[in-house]
Amino acid sequence: MTSSSDAPNEGANGNGHAGRYYGQGIPYLPLDQYPGKLIAIEGTDGVGRSTQIQLLREWLEVKGYGVIETGWTRSELMQPTIELAKSSNTLNKLTFVLLYATDFADRLEKEIIPALKAGFVVLSDRYIFTALARAGVRGVDRQWLRNLYGFAIAPHMVFYLNIDVKTLIGRVLESRGMDYWESGMDLKHGDDIYDSFRAYQQRLLKEYASMGDEFHFRTLDARRSIDRIQDELRKQVGIFLEPVEKAPEPAPKG
Repeated sequence: MTSSSDAPNEGANGNGHAGRYYGQGIPYLPLDQYPGKLIAIEGTDGVGRSTQIQLLREWLEVKGYGVIETGWTRSELMQPTIELAKSSNTLNKLTFVLLYATDFADRLEKEIIPALKAGFVVLSDRYIFTALARAGVRGVDRQWLRNLYGFAIAPHMVFYLNIDVKTLIGRVLESRGMDYWESGMDLKHGDDIYDSFRAYQQRLLKEYASMGDEFHFRTLDARRSIDRIQDELRKQVGIFLEPVEKAPEPAPKG
């Protein structure tokens, strides 16, 4: 059983053991070598995470796995509050962080841990690394953030869909356009949403890159076609879930 005494330290860091709390964890929900697997797909908005998760889920279910999805701000408890707070465009950066942490904690307790206990594959559309990146760009102390998310579970696999800002801008403009928060307008770098989006996303991508080696991101080139990215995801996930067994030694002659 994993308890606080088994945790390497209090905060999220790259030394976390997959399937265990980074730090103290939720005290009334100890983890006991649960059979499920937690797979996170990270990347900035507009990079194609949701599409890849949907395709990956369909593939896994055909192969016989039980799968659930979870994602940022999908907590039934917190989603309405977060949407209301963001609608005013006046959200304080620390309030911003704490609302998202509460959303994550609620989903961890009610969705992720029960699914892992039951042996499901949990596909997470963004994980705590989104929170670390967004808050880091906004000047929140990075160690404080890591300590805050010490109750999170280290994923078994983290895929990072990497993209350049120029390609990202094209995709966003072709789809839904730029909004206040995804453009970092709250940082007050200017009144032009296009320029703010470009500057904010460049800083955000640097934050993700700085976490890649430490948290063992499996980086995929998101500029490629949907099918090529999905093929690579299926290949790596398949190898992880169904490792090739050692071939039996040939029987002795005679």
